[in-house]
Amino acid sequence: MRNKLRPALRLPWLLVVLLTFTTQLVQAQVLKPASWSYDVSKKEVRVGEEVELIFNVKIDKDWYLYSSDFDPELGPMVTEFTFAKHPSYELVGKIKPVNPKKKYDELWEGEYTYFVGTAQFRQKVRVLQPNLVVKGSYEYQVCTDIDGKCIPFDDDFAFTNAQIKVTAASGAATPTITPTQSPAQKLEQAPEQATTQAAAPDGLDTAVPPALPQDSMLAADETLEDEEAAAETVAPALIDFSNEDASSDGNIWAFMLIAFGSGLVALLTPCVFPMVPMTVSFFTGSSQSRAQAIGKALLYGISIIAIYTIAGTVVAKLFGADGANFLSTHWLPNVLFFAVFVIFGMSFLGLFEITLPSSWLNKADAQADKGGILGVFFMAFTLVLVSFSCTGPIVGSILVASAGGETLRPVMGMFGFSLAFALPFTLFAIFPSWLSGLPKSGGWLNSVKVVLGFLELALALKFLSIADQVYHWGILDREVYLALWIVIFTLMGFYLLGKLKFAHDSDLPYISVPRIFMAIATFGFVVYLIPGMFGAPLKALSGYLPPQSTHDFDINALVRQSGGGSTAQFTSNQLCEPPKYADFLHLPHGLQGYFDLEQAKRCAAEQGKPIFIDFTGHGCVNCREMEANVWSHPEVLRRLQEDYVIAALYVDDKSELPESEWYVSEYDSKEKKTLGKKYADYQITKFNVNAQPYYVLMDENENVLVKPIAYDLSVENFVKFLDAGVAAYKNNQQVAKK
Repeated sequence: MRNKLRPALRLPWLLVVLLTFTTQLVQAQVLKPASWSYDVSKKEVRVGEEVELIFNVKIDKDWYLYSSDFDPELGPMVTEFTFAKHPSYELVGKIKPVNPKKKYDELWEGEYTYFVGTAQFRQKVRVLQPNLVVKGSYEYQVCTDIDGKCIPFDDDFAFTNAQIKVTAASGAATPTITPTQSPAQKLEQAPEQATTQAAAPDGLDTAVPPALPQDSMLAADETLEDEEAAAETVAPALIDFSNEDASSDGNIWAFMLIAFGSGLVALLTPCVFPMVPMTVSFFTGSSQSRAQAIGKALLYGISIIAIYTIAGTVVAKLFGADGANFLSTHWLPNVLFFAVFVIFGMSFLGLFEITLPSSWLNKADAQADKGGILGVFFMAFTLVLVSFSCTGPIVGSILVASAGGETLRPVMGMFGFSLAFALPFTLFAIFPSWLSGLPKSGGWLNSVKVVLGFLELALALKFLSIADQVYHWGILDREVYLALWIVIFTLMGFYLLGKLKFAHDSDLPYISVPRIFMAIATFGFVVYLIPGMFGAPLKALSGYLPPQSTHDFDINALVRQSGGGSTAQFTSNQLCEPPKYADFLHLPHGLQGYFDLEQAKRCAAEQGKPIFIDFTGHGCVNCREMEANVWSHPEVLRRLQEDYVIAALYVDDKSELPESEWYVSEYDSKEKKTLGKKYADYQITKFNVNAQPYYVLMDENENVLVKPIAYDLSVENFVKFLDAGVAAYKNNQQVAKK
């Protein structure tokens, strides 16, 4: 009986072993989310003609690839192409990505462009000799939102007479695709190479990194190394984003909703609110039937929507995608936007009124008197002009916020605003009895304008801050920005309480309950801002404030520097020798550690501590999120300070290594010359992983203590991970002593 049961019992155990092995393979693998192929626009050309080189990319589901046409200083890694000089060709213009999408990121405080599914880049070249040879390389990064990974890559390419036939006569061949295998594709055919280790001069195992998932945003801006000749790097170029897909993100609808809310606010201004019953009474009194009144009201509302939407379309054409990078990063448009918001704010506060020429109003009013369909349209146009002194700043703010290079955004913004603006005129004409429920006009309408004026002044600082950060002027550091916001919102709170009065305000005999609640919210916001003056992170406003590094009076940093905190005590105990690269690489939260693994190993052996390895990148968004939300927790910070020697290994740093440390990787047979390539090679070879963030706990002999982890915002899980590493290290030490 026992013998009969043995085969049955072995099968489940075999399945368990297989499942465990398979799980390990899945969890520790080299990811390859993007595959490249190459094409040309013409198969045959003659000397002197131009031809387009086409780079096609297939991107796995749930991943995205950063494009080449946004500010490389923003943070994420811009796709960059390097073309080796050769007498057989010359470049014509810049590399052009074809219809990438666009997204604003609050962490980087700017817009970046990216591809999902597929991507294409095109570069024109002029053929100069029959023996055409176009060689070079490209660097790129792919990320995923699923588990917060990002991976930088680099590959080589070559276009020769095998793809393009150079003849004396002009060719008119139909473009065909001639895919060329990229190193990533070769890797798929030989996955066993991922475990090959190459001994680097300093004892590190080396390998080249593959592709990454879709959510985190890593930024590696390395220059490609071509051994043949001096290489000419093609600068990023902006292209036409008029394709609707470039704007089809969920944030378009969020922006439209904000614009719709702005339209409702505009209705409460003193230039518009009194016009509602007057206009509705005109329709109901001048119409021969209820149906005719409703028809006129509908036409009136549609006309308002059409006028504002046309204005949004004009803005979309004037500030199209070609100006997106200029508008978002150059000092001139941002300073102009700052000035516009300040002028609008002063207008709302009552310093002056922004009005249009009276001749425009007279002409529009004359056309409205003619009646008929055209007359109704010009009535709507007259309302738009008459209310401009109140709606102009709101409309201007929406257009400024939307003028970032997208065609759809300003159009949808104006549509949302005008829809809310026109809705009451139409509804009250259909249901005139509702008019009796409207509150009476009065001083509260001017109060709405004044509150909007304070908000305009506060938002204006954001544009000045962008220019200040990009050009390092240093005029609007974090504490200056916060001080101005505190003053603005404090004055706004006193105004809501009736303690501050402007020339156009009516007497306020008592404070209404809504004003009290608004004052409570305003002063509550001010109290929230005050700790930021002393270094509090204010995470809820991280997308609107200058970075923490610009803060001059950071109490946490001062305590660490003066030796009054646990971090300072840790500093004196942790560092065994001055860390390499500390002049340009830094750890967050005052932590001290190394950026070279060999230094960390020596210090770990000296102090008897395990090593905490942080595979990270300069442009890795999820790395920054982990540092801000997990590392900053006191329990995590204490363990990192007291229990570990920290080694932050940047896989995208472009600092060149001393020539004596260059080596050829056995993994991809490429020479590694930079700090980033060295540690990207080490990560993929040693751990068969190429995504960041990636955290490894090991001893001074590079023995892994516990299973490494990646992006996980659970503080509890991270604490357990660190504790397990310390326990395993101590256990190994006790076993070794025995």
